[in-house]
Amino acid sequence: MKFKGQVVLVTGASRGIGAAIARAFAQEGATVAVNYLANHAAADETVAACRAAGGDAWAVQADVGDAEAVRAMVDGVVLEAGRIDVVVNNAFRPYAFDPRHRKLFGDVPWSDYRAQFDGAVGAAFNVCQAVLPHLRQRARGSIVNIATNLVENPVVPYHDYTTAKAALVAFSRNLAAEQGPLGIRVNCVAPGLVYPTQASQATPEALREAITAATPLRRIARPEDVAGPVLFLASEWSGFMTGQVLFVDGGLVMK
Repeated sequence: MKFKGQVVLVTGASRGIGAAIARAFAQEGATVAVNYLANHAAADETVAACRAAGGDAWAVQADVGDAEAVRAMVDGVVLEAGRIDVVVNNAFRPYAFDPRHRKLFGDVPWSDYRAQFDGAVGAAFNVCQAVLPHLRQRARGSIVNIATNLVENPVVPYHDYTTAKAALVAFSRNLAAEQGPLGIRVNCVAPGLVYPTQASQATPEALREAITAATPLRRIARPEDVAGPVLFLASEWSGFMTGQVLFVDGGLVMK
């Protein structure tokens, strides 16, 4: 899965899953645009790790919830690198995965759903709107959106978050159907609980142990576990796949 000569944009790549994805692409020779919102120091660390892994990288700041900022970012990446081959929509609105403090359905205001929808689907919408004209010009490209296995196995009912990610899957499949004839593929990777990340820090040890016990591979995913399937879906090895969801949860969801 060599990506030498390819340009990859990873959103929310300053830490956690996004940083692991950026490093994995760099290790395969890609030039990586490391998008971040505010933590410039963390983004610089990801850039340094990408370069140490053998690729090239630079940090690009933009709020993916801001359509104008996203257009400026994408245009800047194309101006700097000459092209974009792969987009990974990983950024999402902050969320604490803590079942002890989650809201029951009756307590979840519609504004929480709307905020998560804007963070999941809205951000991917902004990035895809900005990048698709560049991909269509070259009649090729791969978009990988990060969903969650909770859409199939809501082991904890995080109502607003999971509903938004389910909408992201539908968004991705509609885009895959429309853009396929133009040579552009759109797929999703759906991780289970990934630890350690900033979002999963609030997940109690008892729940992590219960998920581990129920998982056929008997462990929790690490950020690096998500990177491999993302690279697969971005590569020519999956060249005849689009509109698919790969579950990366050690076998909790089998389909």
